[in-house]
Amino acid sequence: MTVPSDALRDWASDAVARVAAAQIGPVAETLGRVEDAADGVVRVSGLADLRAGEMVRFADGSFGLARILDQHSVGCVLLDEGAHIDAGQVVHGTGDVLRVPVGGALLGRVVDPLGRPLDGLGPLEASDRAPIERGAPPIIDRDLVTEPLQTGILLVDAMIPLGRGQRELILGDRQTGKTAIGVDAIINQRDSDVVCIYVAIGQKSSSVRQAIEAVRAHGNPQRCIFVVAGASTSPGLQWLAPFAGMTMAEHVRDAGGHALIVLDDLTKHAATHREISLLLRQPPGREAYPGDIFHLHARLLERAAKLCAAKGGGSLTALPIAETEAGNLSAYIPTNLISITDGQVVLDTRLFHEGRRPAVDTGRSVSRVGGKTQAPALRGVAETLRLAYAQFEELEIFSRFGATTEPRTRAKLEHGRRIREVLRQGRHAPRDLGVEVALLLAVDEGLLDPVPLPRMRDFTDGLGPWLSGEAGDALARVRDSGHLTADDRASLREALARRAAGLVPAAP
Repeated sequence: MTVPSDALRDWASDAVARVAAAQIGPVAETLGRVEDAADGVVRVSGLADLRAGEMVRFADGSFGLARILDQHSVGCVLLDEGAHIDAGQVVHGTGDVLRVPVGGALLGRVVDPLGRPLDGLGPLEASDRAPIERGAPPIIDRDLVTEPLQTGILLVDAMIPLGRGQRELILGDRQTGKTAIGVDAIINQRDSDVVCIYVAIGQKSSSVRQAIEAVRAHGNPQRCIFVVAGASTSPGLQWLAPFAGMTMAEHVRDAGGHALIVLDDLTKHAATHREISLLLRQPPGREAYPGDIFHLHARLLERAAKLCAAKGGGSLTALPIAETEAGNLSAYIPTNLISITDGQVVLDTRLFHEGRRPAVDTGRSVSRVGGKTQAPALRGVAETLRLAYAQFEELEIFSRFGATTEPRTRAKLEHGRRIREVLRQGRHAPRDLGVEVALLLAVDEGLLDPVPLPRMRDFTDGLGPWLSGEAGDALARVRDSGHLTADDRASLREALARRAAGLVPAAP
């Protein structure tokens, strides 16, 4: 076949242009060698210009993160299994820090800390990537925490209220409901403008699956991101998980949105950090933790903040979870986290075994910020709740000795038992603001005192739909505005009194 001369001339000119535009010349590449590799860490030599936090690439295609810079070698943490890494192999410096995908493409997805999908829904099409390590917002860029973050858990919202931009520690022994509080807070954001990020660090696969399925069944998973580094993953990925989740949440905040991140849990993260540090031969300190363990979690949690209007007005609220042993709050990691955060929700094993859900110890739990953010309607009906409940618990302890009590004391005990029943709440059943205000109004007005304790569940269950039919306008105004006017209070009180009266047995 004969090629036309014009076509041949065009092809030749195009080829000459491509050759002229090509960048031909020597390329400098930083190379090192593996000295030893074991237990998820690698010692590398020859990378004199490597920076802390920089990525390195090994011969089998796996990646590592430079953690310890010694005089003659670099200690790296593997981010993959690295089963084929042997001494003497070539290591490439990438010249870049670790970055993870961010943005709307992550919503509704289950990913590992590197952004790789784990849900079988196909590849992740994220256009933006951000470094995992970022400085906390400076004071000048922050604003006061003034907006409430409703968890839907009446006990928390009434006694330990949270604000957008706050850091509240969830603390307790194993199997006391710590994860349940974080998951219920995520579920309650199903109709809000808050994007939720759940980070599982070293958790069992069954526990992670239960948390994800609970959000899918009761919440809005399309406004959630699940970052999973399970117990079977490499220590490097477990160490990376909270920083990756925080970066994804910061992208929402910096765009002017609101984010909630649940870190489950930082006790396991501290243990992973200790394991990596000891393998890299860092000097151990108290309980064999390295000296930088406080700085590790402080620089992580300080990234949660409420930004000022000039920076978009976004917020990032953090709910880190920590595990205690035998209720010991003075252990090393719990005390570190308590000093970093703005309060703590303490769960008690004894209350849990007594069937109290949530098993929150109100005497040792505190919110150092959220009281100023509490919705006015809720604050108005919950002002004396904490004091009344504390007095009841003290009186109940003394009444167990069997001493005869006067009528006034018996009335306080009966009132306190009804407060306890109102605060009792099952999992995955968050209450909206209007229902919370109505329940506390019924307690505050003493409407529930004549109701027998066995019938209290009949009063609380299904209260929201019932009130929507009996006092729907008042309930909607409280829910939307956060305020309780005198007319709405009277309307709700009348409806609640009718419901309570229907549960009081007729006099003989």
